[in-house]
Amino acid sequence: MINLEEIKKMYKLGRNLTLLDVQKLLQAARMKSFPTGTFLISEGAVKKEIFFIRKGLVRAFAINDKGDEITTLLRKENQIIASSDIILFDQPAQFYYQTLEPTQTFQIDYELLQSIIAENPKLEANRKFIFQNILKETLKRIDSFVLLSPEERYIHFVRSNPDLVNRVPNKYIANILGITPVSLSRIRKRIASKKK
Repeated sequence: MINLEEIKKMYKLGRNLTLLDVQKLLQAARMKSFPTGTFLISEGAVKKEIFFIRKGLVRAFAINDKGDEITTLLRKENQIIASSDIILFDQPAQFYYQTLEPTQTFQIDYELLQSIIAENPKLEANRKFIFQNILKETLKRIDSFVLLSPEERYIHFVRSNPDLVNRVPNKYIANILGITPVSLSRIRKRIASKKK
């Protein structure tokens, strides 16, 4: 059951939305629960769906030619998961999106969302805002690989996601930072020794 606090959080996510606008979106969405290890979106999928994470944790990853899983994205409560390949480029998904914890979502078909948006211009501004944030986040990540050292990237990750450090295996954090788990361990030891 959705409580008032959750509606307020969703309300804050949308720019210029009224509670009635949020309620309309919630009525169109389906609430679903997934156990750990469930694939919300698989590589090659073409179904256009958007997930708002009510509770839980999801990672996006690809499998390289050696068969290794490379984590590219982590999403937690009050964040959105969607395949930009499917939604923006009308191509099959290149990544897997898998739950790392029991996860509850609001799920909505993108075409249905489009029809709701067509009836409410305020929602169009929010759709642009969401996709602009996705692009902004992607560009920030690219910038961090150019401008920051691995240690600086780790410090930034911890500051931005303090709760994820204990929720996510080290190998996934290392992937996000573009380093090996061994390098991540060294960085942590170096930071810990500086604090002494």
